[in-house]
Amino acid sequence: MPGFPSPFGGEDDELFDPYDEFVSDNVPMPGPFLDEHNILAGLDHVIFHRLTRELFEERKVYDMTFNYNLARLNLDTRHPGAGYRYAVESPDVDDAIDADDIDSVLRAEFTPTTPFCPQTHTLTIGSFRAWNGLSDRHEYDLVRVRAAPMHHQSEAINEQLAELETTFLEEGDPEAEPTEAREVGSNPMERAMKEEGTSRGPQAPF
Repeated sequence: MPGFPSPFGGEDDELFDPYDEFVSDNVPMPGPFLDEHNILAGLDHVIFHRLTRELFEERKVYDMTFNYNLARLNLDTRHPGAGYRYAVESPDVDDAIDADDIDSVLRAEFTPTTPFCPQTHTLTIGSFRAWNGLSDRHEYDLVRVRAAPMHHQSEAINEQLAELETTFLEEGDPEAEPTEAREVGSNPMERAMKEEGTSRGPQAPF
């Protein structure tokens, strides 16, 4: 079975911003999950997003519509404003993580290409597992992930992400399944991805 094409080069490179540049007009605007926190921009954003590319490649967090590493969506000039933005969590906000063994927290907010993106549920969960399952590769004790409110199922998706976050903090298991997963993602594409599960083999999205 053929694998994914390389996400790091190809004939369409002119359609993508470089990984070593922060192009403010093309990255997503920070949403409410990042309000009151230290937004990563410029070199700080570039450094973490380049690491994200590596982690997503290792865990196969791929956008199945565009058939590339999800980190590349930030650079796709055909979809300005889509992808991830990051912020270092401020400990002074009401919903900040308060745990003895958690010193540094990063927030990541995903903006999909459309309000009805069929993959937002699986991609945000895959991102959470990649960042927290490979936490020895970065400086953060926890990466919290949320979908931007422009997505029509953001509330339900974010409830599940919060549940995974709690389980990870309590048990240290980023691979846990959200208990209400079947209630999110009612379109045929996402249902099919869930039903195939591990049978997807090396092409699994995370």
